[in-house]
Amino acid sequence: MGPSDGHPLAAMLSQAAAGRFPPPDGVVDVVPSPPGRSDAVVAFTAHSVVAAPVPADEVRAQLTPGDLGAATDARFLAWLAGRLGTAPGMLDLVLVAPARPGAEPLVARDDLADHPRLERARLYRNDVRAFADEEGSGLVVLGRGLAGRLEVAIEVDPEARGRGLGRRLAAAALGLPTAGELVYAQVTPGNTASLRAFLAAGYRPIGSEVLFLRQ
Repeated sequence: MGPSDGHPLAAMLSQAAAGRFPPPDGVVDVVPSPPGRSDAVVAFTAHSVVAAPVPADEVRAQLTPGDLGAATDARFLAWLAGRLGTAPGMLDLVLVAPARPGAEPLVARDDLADHPRLERARLYRNDVRAFADEEGSGLVVLGRGLAGRLEVAIEVDPEARGRGLGRRLAAAALGLPTAGELVYAQVTPGNTASLRAFLAAGYRPIGSEVLFLRQ
């Protein structure tokens, strides 16, 4: 399954990855649930998207007029979670980079099906695959997530941290898909080690998001 470019959110993400962002007009778009396992609130600069099965007038009735951050206000996110009968996920920064030859080889790890990182990934993603560096000190997880986009997550063993392995894994992950395909990463802003690794590997921030896992 590839990116679901027919969905408005998928198209907006692809366009933002190419540097074509929605207009900073304060608008909150309300669109249907995207393909994948989650609904979402995605924020760009002064423009947000609520992708969930809730009528637009009901959503906008909960937003403070003139507040450019209203769609990511904790009160609105709590209301939306209650409306959807689920819980809001973490606020994540969204970064993206095009696939390209990897900086170092990765080894497929089909034996890690029960790894906690993969178990969590399968809650939010389909077609989850695991890879590791040759020493087995780091893990790369790829899967199809929000709106069918290809998402990557990395994990570095505690004893291997502080040596640049996270950056190398983030770069190596770009060598796994077909050249040119977009690879997205979601990073909690407070996780500065992970954020620095992805930025150093060439990923660019395009917005932020909160996911609402469907029950």
